[in-house]
Amino acid sequence: MRIALLESYYGGSHKTWADSYRKFSQHDIELIALPAQFWKWRMQGGAITLARLLGSKPDLILASSMIDLSIFRALTQRRLGDVPIALYFHENQLSYPQNRRQAHGWRYGFINYVSALSADAVYFNSEFHRRDFMRQLPRLLKHFADFNELETIDAIRAKSQVLPLGLDLRRFAAHRVAKADDGPPIILWNHRWEEDKDPDTFIHSMIRLASDGCDFKLAISGERFGEMPAAFQTAKTLLGDKILQLGYVESFADYARLLWSSHYVVSTARQEFFGSAICEAIFCGCMPILPDRLNYPYLLTDDLKRACLYQRDRLTAQLRYHLDGDLGLDTTALRQKIAQFDWRIIAPRYDAELLELVIRHR
Repeated sequence: MRIALLESYYGGSHKTWADSYRKFSQHDIELIALPAQFWKWRMQGGAITLARLLGSKPDLILASSMIDLSIFRALTQRRLGDVPIALYFHENQLSYPQNRRQAHGWRYGFINYVSALSADAVYFNSEFHRRDFMRQLPRLLKHFADFNELETIDAIRAKSQVLPLGLDLRRFAAHRVAKADDGPPIILWNHRWEEDKDPDTFIHSMIRLASDGCDFKLAISGERFGEMPAAFQTAKTLLGDKILQLGYVESFADYARLLWSSHYVVSTARQEFFGSAICEAIFCGCMPILPDRLNYPYLLTDDLKRACLYQRDRLTAQLRYHLDGDLGLDTTALRQKIAQFDWRIIAPRYDAELLELVIRHR
């Protein structure tokens, strides 16, 4: 089967997803992508460019959610009207936190809504994400005075399901190193250096742990956009003797070894629709310390939720609970659960689902 994969924001996790599915799929996938910049324009106008760039007729179109699918369908109806289109949600703008600089109201969430209406099938990267999107839609539509079309939510729900994000986990195994048992534990924070990942809360907690006399080392990685967050500047000043890594790790081998050598991985995120960075660290044997919200509870096995999930401002206490003594927790079942997200397992699910969509459409 020939699939045209449309990605209007070809960077970061979107790029990794598109490239990896193309690599592991049994189908013939043509990638049509635009650079990862000017995200608002990509959502508003990217469909126009992608409609122009798509050449010969595929069996199916798979589009990521950074596109106005209603515009794309309108522009390609004459030549592609009988081609089914699947929409994949990495994130959605109804739930994505808006900072003061980015405040844009409901506009881009509405693009997500009409795109879901326009698609033949809608896929979400997690069950949490699917439920959250359905919960946000009434809030969006009730914003309008009349004809708010609330019944369309049921139509979207009926054609929606979960296709988890695939991860190339096996490549981490080639760089495995043993965790040191004779030194202080390493606490890892491996997220984008942006406001929605809340580095301030993380660094504040690390400073409190250090002031309480807790012995640990600190590894901070992740993509950086613009200037270094003020929290990390503070960390350099107050926690400099504890920092092993501060900055993006260019080499994958070095990054994999950093994950394998770390003991704990922490999130303070206010937005997380899946949690790929956390999954990679768990696969490499890190004990996760995560907020009890978003998709994180879905990632854990039931036996570890009490030890690994913290409430609101309880991060410092949760970490101290672990650092004060060996709890003897077994992460074998958790690592096995995360291993199910490997692309070698997930790609055949994608392939089968998309083939079934084409068959149903015909």
